[in-house]
Parts: sequence; structure tokens; C-alpha cells
Amino acid sequence: MIPFNKPCYLGEEDETISRALQNNKLSGNGHFGKICTDWLENQLNCEKALLTPSCTAALELTALLIDAGPGDEIIMPSYTFVSTANAFALRGASIRFADVDPATMNISPSAIKQAITSKTKAIVVVHYAGVACDMDAVMNIAQRDNLWVIEDAAQGLMSSYKGKPLGTIGHFGTISFHETKNYTCGEGGALIINDIDMIERAEIIQEKGTNRQQFFRGMVDKYSWRDIGSSYLLSDINAAYLSVQLHNAKHILTDRMHSWESYFNALTDVDEIGIPFIPDSCTHNAHMFYIKTDDGPDLIDYLAEHDIMAVTHYVPLHSSHAGQLYGEMAGKDQHTTMESERIVRLPLYYGIGDETVDYVASHVKSYFRT
Repeated sequence: MIPFNKPCYLGEEDETISRALQNNKLSGNGHFGKICTDWLENQLNCEKALLTPSCTAALELTALLIDAGPGDEIIMPSYTFVSTANAFALRGASIRFADVDPATMNISPSAIKQAITSKTKAIVVVHYAGVACDMDAVMNIAQRDNLWVIEDAAQGLMSSYKGKPLGTIGHFGTISFHETKNYTCGEGGALIINDIDMIERAEIIQEKGTNRQQFFRGMVDKYSWRDIGSSYLLSDINAAYLSVQLHNAKHILTDRMHSWESYFNALTDVDEIGIPFIPDSCTHNAHMFYIKTDDGPDLIDYLAEHDIMAVTHYVPLHSSHAGQLYGEMAGKDQHTTMESERIVRLPLYYGIGDETVDYVASHVKSYFRT
């Protein structure tokens, strides 16, 4: 069976983890953690990057940083992973789900405008498949209404919008290093901070609400409880694995882009399907290659019969049990449900190779020609 995903492994990770195990510090903010955060800050040109146990944890950090709570409303797409909503629902905020632009499956700026009320506190955008949202429009809306903007760039490392790395345009950005992402350490994430005034509090929240980082820098004689917080640190063992991935980020990107473009070229003339649209303002990272078809379930079964694992994606959150408890669809669901039901994601991972991509693409074609 050709799997849908294989976690990226380059072969250098074993030695690097072994080195981490010889250090006297295995917890967060260790030697390899600093290597990773330095890389992120240099690559993204952001004010500060903090490694977290997951992108979920990074999103929870943003909810704490903006003081989201009961009476606040947070706008986000319904077509996203549950973590995007959970982070704010945990603080007691209400979720306003907005419709997507069917061309990209990203949140629609016009739907954001319709969702804003006097209680709106933040807009959370999700860069689906590593393809940027219309951030000019989003930032203009946010500035007009004095709203926070959080970029859920879980899938977006090494993607950009008009030359700016995803996660660096809003007030905060979050990145995932889950095994399904281009760059991984099994479980992990990062919070990208673009407002220098928010760095000190973010570090305190990350360290269980203490000023422990200031203690390590010699700024205070002892650290103490300063704010609400939690344990939002990534183990240095995970960071060691991640450091290898980030060091080879361009190599991984090149490999994935080659496979993505091979799919694109092979399937562009299949009239029965839709293929990804990349706006001119975006540079993407080949995180995902999906097609749209009304024959999704049958196509997935057909590919499985030929030892190919293809999968669907998110069930829109507004239609879920928890989505109805903690939020509501703001405006009409014109595209979200209909378009989400048409998505089929094809296998794509580092090292998949031309032969496998050609095999998958040929069976997608053969399905529609029989």
C-alpha cells in the first residue's frame, strides 16, 4: 500500500538525538531548542519564536496572550482542524465560523466582514495546504475594527504571501511540526511573535506562568509565579530531531515541490477534477496535493484497490456536535460544506519519488476514463 504520508526522515536525526541525550538538559529551551528558534527567527525574520509541544499549544498560548474569554467572539473558518477552535473555546470565547473561498479553501474576507460584531476580538486565519489567505484584505479589516490577527500556519512553513513568510503578517503565527507536516519532530509546534511588546508575557505563560527565563538570563535573583500559564515547552530531544529537518529545509522543499509539480502537470488536463489554485501573491510549500471531485468516495475506494491510500479532509466544524455547542456559522454556508465534501488528498511526502507519483496519477486518470 502506498501510504498517504510518511514522516520525514533524513538519516541524520539518530546521531543528533544521541548528542541530545548526552547533554545535561533534556527539557525545553535547551541547546537544540535554541538552534531551532534561532533558525526560525532568521528564516522568518520575526521578533521571537518559541517552540511548543504542538501547534495546538501555540494556539492556546495566543488565546491567553489576547486574554480571550467569556463574552468575546473569535472569527475563523469552519474548514479547519479542531485545534483552531479548541484553543479559544477553552477560554470561554464563542466561535464565529466563516465561509471559505472555494478557489483556495481559505477563509473569505467578505465572510469575515459579515461575521464581525461588537463582541469580536480576533480573526484566526488558516493557510490551507500552505497557500496563503488574502492577508492584505484580512489585515485591512482587522485594523479597521482594532482586532487581533492570528495566523494558523500549521501547514505553512516555507510558504509566503507577497514575499512575507506565513505566520509573520498577523500579530501571532503558529506552526506545526506534527508527523504529517513537511518538517517534523513527531509532535511539536512553534509560536511566532510579531509584536515585540508581547514577548515577555509569552515567555512567562510558556514557563507555567513564571519568569523563569528572566532568572536564567540573570535578570532576577529567583523566579516566581507572575501570570496564568502552562507547560508549553518542547523537549530538547524533539528539538534535536527538528534541528536536522530545519537545517535541510530547502532540500526537503525542493523534493516536495518536484512531486507536487509532477502531480499538477499529470492531472491538469483531467476535465472531471479540480486541482489546486495558487494565487499570484503566494509562494507555497507543496504541503498537500488535493483534487476536487464529486466522485470522492468511489475514487478513494478505487485507488485503495490499487494499493493507494488517498483520504478526505476536515469535516466542517460548524456541523459537528462541539461546533454547535461552542460556536455558530456566521452567515451562509455557501461553499464550506459543499467544497469540503469534494476534496480527495493524494499521497505526498518527502522521498515519494517520480515512479510513485506517476503510478498514483495514472490511476486517478484511469478512474475517470473507465
